[in-house]
Amino acid sequence: MYMLCSVFCCRELLRMEAPPVTMMPVTGGTINMMEHLLQGSVLDQSLESLLHRLRGLCDNMEPETFVDHEMVFLLKGQQASPFVLRTRRSMDKPGAPWHLRYLGQPEMGDKNRHALVRNCVDIATSDNLTDFLVEMGFRMDHEFVAKGHVFRKGIMKIVVYKIFRILLPGNTDNIEPLSLSYLVELNIVAPAGQDMVSDDMRSFAEQLKPLVHLEKIDPKRLM
Repeated sequence: MYMLCSVFCCRELLRMEAPPVTMMPVTGGTINMMEHLLQGSVLDQSLESLLHRLRGLCDNMEPETFVDHEMVFLLKGQQASPFVLRTRRSMDKPGAPWHLRYLGQPEMGDKNRHALVRNCVDIATSDNLTDFLVEMGFRMDHEFVAKGHVFRKGIMKIVVYKIFRILLPGNTDNIEPLSLSYLVELNIVAPAGQDMVSDDMRSFAEQLKPLVHLEKIDPKRLM
């Protein structure tokens, strides 16, 4: 069933001219899901202080931990930029489904929004996802391992994680840290039009200062 969903979603994503959105069954129609995102980073030596602060602010005093392997696939066509899909599998939770993720172009124009906003599609799949993408014409661009912690505050999710470079392609046992810091992401996934959630995100981010400064970052600035 997971793979049938992947086939349908991939075909729909590739067919659509406008940026695709999540299609969730609801009474009377569908919902466009948007990710609202703030990002920052914290040095290794400040990690425990940040985790201590988050334990006091969030619903779960002890965070969920994760070790994930992520691969980024590209499909080049007539567009100026390739179509990008991300696959992720859990390395510490055997039997967990793979995930296929699409992230749309960020909507940076509205200065009244306190967070970056973009379309978000995330579906669970079977473990032959990468073979399926290759058959569809995608090629893997890069891969990495992410290790970290997940906190929750209502509908907000706070992820603190470190990225590891894979030294030998496909060998997730042979890795090294990419930097001396942890990435920090605060996000909410909500139906389109609920821009007021960014106000709650900004208020929460203020409580994490000066340990970490979470900002609305345009990915294009990092290229």
